[in-house]
Amino acid sequence: MPVLTDQPSSALPGPREAAPGDDPGPGPVSDRVRGHAEGPEPSAGTGTSTVGDTAGDTGADGAREPRPAWLRGLARFGYTPALKASQAERLAPPMPDGRGVTPKRVPPSPLLLRLGISLPAPLWSWLCRWAGWLGPLAVALFAGLLRFTGLGQPNAIIFDETYYAKDAYALWHGGYEISWPEGANDKIMAGAGVPYQSNPSYVVHPPVGKWIIGAGEQLFGMNPFGWRFAVALLGTLSVLMVARIARRLFRSTLLGCVAGLLLAVDGLHFVLSRSALLDLVVMFWILAAFGCLLLDRDRTRARIAARIGDGPDTGLAHRINLGWRPYRIAAGVCVGLTCATKWSGLYVAAAFGLLTVLWDVGSRRLAGASRPYLWTLVRDAVPAFVSIVGTSVVVYITSWWGWFASSTVPNQGGYGRDWAVGRSTDFPWIPEGLRALWHYHSTVYDFHTHLSDPHTYQSNPWSWLVVGRPVSFFYESPKQGQAGCTVSECAREVLGIGTPLLWWTGAVALVYCLWRWAVRRDWRAGAVLCGLAAGYLPWFVYQQRTIFLFYAVCFVPFLVLAVTMLIGAMIGPAGASRDRRIIGSAGAGLLVLLIMWNFLFFYPLYTGETIPMDDWRQRMWFNSWI
Repeated sequence: MPVLTDQPSSALPGPREAAPGDDPGPGPVSDRVRGHAEGPEPSAGTGTSTVGDTAGDTGADGAREPRPAWLRGLARFGYTPALKASQAERLAPPMPDGRGVTPKRVPPSPLLLRLGISLPAPLWSWLCRWAGWLGPLAVALFAGLLRFTGLGQPNAIIFDETYYAKDAYALWHGGYEISWPEGANDKIMAGAGVPYQSNPSYVVHPPVGKWIIGAGEQLFGMNPFGWRFAVALLGTLSVLMVARIARRLFRSTLLGCVAGLLLAVDGLHFVLSRSALLDLVVMFWILAAFGCLLLDRDRTRARIAARIGDGPDTGLAHRINLGWRPYRIAAGVCVGLTCATKWSGLYVAAAFGLLTVLWDVGSRRLAGASRPYLWTLVRDAVPAFVSIVGTSVVVYITSWWGWFASSTVPNQGGYGRDWAVGRSTDFPWIPEGLRALWHYHSTVYDFHTHLSDPHTYQSNPWSWLVVGRPVSFFYESPKQGQAGCTVSECAREVLGIGTPLLWWTGAVALVYCLWRWAVRRDWRAGAVLCGLAAGYLPWFVYQQRTIFLFYAVCFVPFLVLAVTMLIGAMIGPAGASRDRRIIGSAGAGLLVLLIMWNFLFFYPLYTGETIPMDDWRQRMWFNSWI
């Protein structure tokens, strides 16, 4: 039965050396120098043969062992079995570049030399050593330029900004959400002042996302740029994070940059990065929690590798204490902030808690534990629960500090803050504030589970992966001479839709990841699927509820990671033949370019540009998009 953990078998991904004479391919020099596979294709054998070696693999006695015919057939297409990794490398494969990994002097790149580009040796070596940061930072800069350019346009309160921009302002000025008078939006957009008043309002989402939105308003004012600024910043940072996460996950700086670039040009992520809604904030904290758990996994396995040495040690694998794990606590903080933005973070807490425990099972098994599940349950399950669940509960309750600090006088504090005052209870030892908060949450839960008011742009989660029903955040039909319209009729729209080609490729990539996980026991595919499932599958339980495609932004980073894993398989391992790498790289590069073109084609619909109505119709590929 496939699990999310590593299996102590020869099929584990690990470092491999490039075969002599093989062309290292188009990847980063730091990856090529050390000979690690750039794609996520783990080695499937234990032999040391190279491409074209059909005699067999070297056995324990030095004799050649015959290779099966199907394996010899694969060799003709560039397949190369990897060298067997050491126990330490299987537990903690080295990163592709960086201090202590990249040599002080890196040979020049054959590709750049063929292009006539020759950099000074010290500069080239420095670039290779820091490529793991320089590449992702460059991609994040590109994403930031896209997101912050024209951020204040459309100069209007679009879609649900009418709730969250004003709630954010109220939190920063009074600590709780308020009811706004009629015409408040018009007064705000006219610059006639903010009609703030103190009477509370019933809201159904926790406050963290609104606190974050309000930070931009504090810096730049109560205007579209101000309330979108903080979300755009998180959107940009998430591109940097996914690039670093993919680099660590696949041990390739090249694939890390590809993942960041794909997220930068996803339409749904882009639109929500430029809108003051909560879902991009939820996505940011989910991704941050996943990154922290990935760091914790590498750190923990490196400590185990240092303890056990060159081979498994059953006794040590049973009794080893994994010790202080700050990254897992940090993941708990991020999960708490996710829940404190939207309640959908509860599913993330459950999924990631299971994920980190199963990773511990894999670590102990690979270290030599004969009963890894038992010893993980005994030694690791409780600390994992406290780190993820306990920490997130503390963070969540703390996030309501503004509501707790408000007055208990009716209509002078947060909504429901006075509910428990003077009310009899069977639990007098529970503070009034916590009892009032519990009652408030029970009404919010009832609201969420029974929300079924029909909406023009609602969609079923079955249609999300094929972007069946996008959400129009903003639409106008200016006539000639209005809003830059130069023809008889134009359209301005901000359409919440993923880049179609990226999402359709993602659907194929998910099938590939399922195969990698179920058949090849690839833990990376399991991790990607876990993150995607946490953000996607729970919505199938609420199909009768009014839900929208833009909720899917929470799992977009994991969809991107799945596509990146597929691209890595297309490129092939570093030890593959030159022809295999050239063909694979050309196909992968063409796919990335097509996705970027698809983003540019829909760019006017992501930014609310004024375009002729005929151009708008050309982008409505399906009737369900209108």
